[in-house]
Amino acid sequence: MNSARDSFERRLLQLKRRLMREAAVAVAMLEASLHALWKLDVDAAKRVRRSDDRVDQEEVQIELQAYQLMTLEQPVARDFRILAFILKANSDIERVADHATSVAKLIPRFQKPIGAVRWPTALVELGERVPMCCHQLMRAVLEEDAGAARTVVAADETIDRLDQQLFREVVDLIGADPGAVNNGLLMYRISRELERVGDLMASIAEEVVYLVTGEIIRHAGKNKHKATGS
Repeated sequence: MNSARDSFERRLLQLKRRLMREAAVAVAMLEASLHALWKLDVDAAKRVRRSDDRVDQEEVQIELQAYQLMTLEQPVARDFRILAFILKANSDIERVADHATSVAKLIPRFQKPIGAVRWPTALVELGERVPMCCHQLMRAVLEEDAGAARTVVAADETIDRLDQQLFREVVDLIGADPGAVNNGLLMYRISRELERVGDLMASIAEEVVYLVTGEIIRHAGKNKHKATGS
């Protein structure tokens, strides 16, 4: 019985590590797409797009292994929560890779050279904060740190505000230079992609809190706003 238990725990640990490797690839894709964006490097953007298939394949394999463990071992309590977390995070990580790919696809559509137009302040800050949140979340998952996960959830509000600020900056940009409409709209689309990655990080972070504490915090912010009438 102990041998079977040890085997299950070993396979579960291996699956969690595989999930983290998948996450590392997706985050690296996001960082590479942003690096390509700032330089408008079309070749680098193409390399990001080619990486997406790898994450897609990993998502399928991780999902299959998780369901196999659920079916064969019929885990309960914490073991079940870990597998449920892996399944949810696995899907969200694949979507992070999709958003990185979407950013890369937009790069060739910029009208070059951008000339005197600088990248909006909010977009630059989003490009710094979102990958940083990704790394913070990965550490929270590895260490099963609910406090760090809550920090990632809270950081999503800043990302949302930056996305709103970017919209205003793009409006001002286009108002000052009607010829910048194409680039401005592309910048806003990239902002939306980054905002969605922030949402995914917050979603996974909420699952970390549940995994560690058993507390569901998914709608806590909404309920707080309702209570205060805001």
